[in-house]
Amino acid sequence: MSELTLTVMRLGFLAVLWLFVIVAVQVIRTDLFGTRVTQRGARREAARPQTGRQAAPPQQRGQQGGGRQRRNAPTKLVVTEGTLTGTTVALQGQTITLGRAHDSTIVLDDDYASSRHARIYPDRDGQWIVEDLGSTNGTYLDRSRLTTPTPIPLGAPIRIGKTVIELRK
Repeated sequence: MSELTLTVMRLGFLAVLWLFVIVAVQVIRTDLFGTRVTQRGARREAARPQTGRQAAPPQQRGQQGGGRQRRNAPTKLVVTEGTLTGTTVALQGQTITLGRAHDSTIVLDDDYASSRHARIYPDRDGQWIVEDLGSTNGTYLDRSRLTTPTPIPLGAPIRIGKTVIELRK
């Protein structure tokens, strides 16, 4: 074997070895720090051009769509257990999807969560409803498995796999 062939093989092996090390470091980093959570709704509103009509003030946004704002209505959704502990999503009248899919509002890095696991949405009376979307392992509200869309009491735990979520003021 010529000296040139041997040198090219050594450099190729060295490049593959470094590629392996870089991929291993990225996997370890992801396991240690988890996935990055971004608020998608805030980015969309900032990028949306203002054409024709004025944007609604923040205090009126939750009242659009015919719903009334109640006095003791929750204002945020908080993850209390699981890999996303401490994550908060402001409730602004939009539907919140939960699951492993990348287009979910809250992306769950949980082996027991389905890609489209559950959704939380407001009804006409300003009350928030949780609905299981046909998940394999189920969605639990206060230790009872959901079979139909159910209103969520303030502070009641919603369990999806190892993740627990609560509505708070």
